[in-house]
Amino acid sequence: MKSVVRSIGLSAVSAFAMSALTVAPAGAGVIAINQPALTLTEERIGTLPDDRQAVWRAYLLRSKAQMRVDRQSLVSELKPGQTPPAPPQAVGPSQYNMPLDKPAAWYKSAEARHIADTMVSFQTPAGGWSKNQNRAGPARLPGQRYGNDAETMVQDPGNFDAPYDRFWTFVGTLDNDATTTEMRFLQRVAAAFPGEDGAPYRESIVRGVQYLLAAQYPNGGWPQIWPLEGGFHDGITFNDNAVAKAAMLLQDVANSPGYRFVPQYLRRDAGAAVGRAVDVILAAQVRQGGKLLGWPQQVDPLTLEPISARNYEPRSIASGETTDVLIFLMNQPNPSPQVRAAVEGGVAWLKDVALYDHAWEKVGDEGRKLFPRKGEGPLWSRNYDVVTGQAIFGDKDRSIHDDVNEISIGRRNGYNWWVTVPKDALAAYDKWRFAARKG
Repeated sequence: MKSVVRSIGLSAVSAFAMSALTVAPAGAGVIAINQPALTLTEERIGTLPDDRQAVWRAYLLRSKAQMRVDRQSLVSELKPGQTPPAPPQAVGPSQYNMPLDKPAAWYKSAEARHIADTMVSFQTPAGGWSKNQNRAGPARLPGQRYGNDAETMVQDPGNFDAPYDRFWTFVGTLDNDATTTEMRFLQRVAAAFPGEDGAPYRESIVRGVQYLLAAQYPNGGWPQIWPLEGGFHDGITFNDNAVAKAAMLLQDVANSPGYRFVPQYLRRDAGAAVGRAVDVILAAQVRQGGKLLGWPQQVDPLTLEPISARNYEPRSIASGETTDVLIFLMNQPNPSPQVRAAVEGGVAWLKDVALYDHAWEKVGDEGRKLFPRKGEGPLWSRNYDVVTGQAIFGDKDRSIHDDVNEISIGRRNGYNWWVTVPKDALAAYDKWRFAARKG
């Protein structure tokens, strides 16, 4: 594998970025210790230039106010002394029950309407949705939480993913394709019911558009959770293609006839939001001097420096997120020279770090391991160090390794450390370049 070395001058490395990884002691068997991402706070906003602070303070105040509204909504639904219903139980992705690939006639069925009605019932006052829920299940009861049962999660300060409030987490999120998938499903059902029967679904979509516009950061990115929940969830999230999927949905709202029921002012605002999203995507691309590389999994909302996520997810250049962003940029109409340069840089980086003659497969009782095998590949590591360019791998104890075979068996098999999905970006790039030459 070719090495990619990112040369960074001192002026380009903030104290925040340097704290994202702590170098491990010599002989410790790890190359670094992962450090938590920072929450967006008033104090951090106060470090910005004076002319940038007001818009960020207004955003933070709006988030806090919306959180209070969302929480109070459940209280107001209950009668005095009434016990809230049990929260919904989390389900896996295969149980989401939000198909977007059915024939148009299916979205007029009783099954589709039941799913849509359940979706509407679980929409938060802010206009978003939580994640990991069975949309084919029962509608939300009065006073029932919008998010899932998280009481079993230990509030361990050493766990970057532990919620500040186990009873209120992921209430409105783009994680795991939430919110954007509900909106696209509802649009299909609304199209099947153009009359009064479709009004609740159209109204829900409009509220979803308002949610995406309210949740967008002043610089164009989106956090993983809104209203903000703190920690790495406040980072601008390329993971799960969150930024790109929010932008693509708003792009359709602005331009697609299927969203003409959305008020014109919101369609105009949606188009402007897409432009800001493209701007922040371009600004967040990792650079090696003047050379453009790939994109991180998440970046700090204020500095746009790569940040960590969960304990085993270090700040890095991420091949999967780079793939998603490249495909989004290649789908932009009339791409600017800046967009073209970003695509060329990202594709060149993917080609440069591709690993050949290796396999990532199960090996006996040890689970998956990386090992030499002639003719195999290409493979890409999930994460690459932003300074050295080497492939890196995290463990639940926050240790960062340069050899995937050294991490614990459970973590090695609980995460797809070597992937093939960048081939999709390379295939799309060949078509994109061919179309550009014809144009």
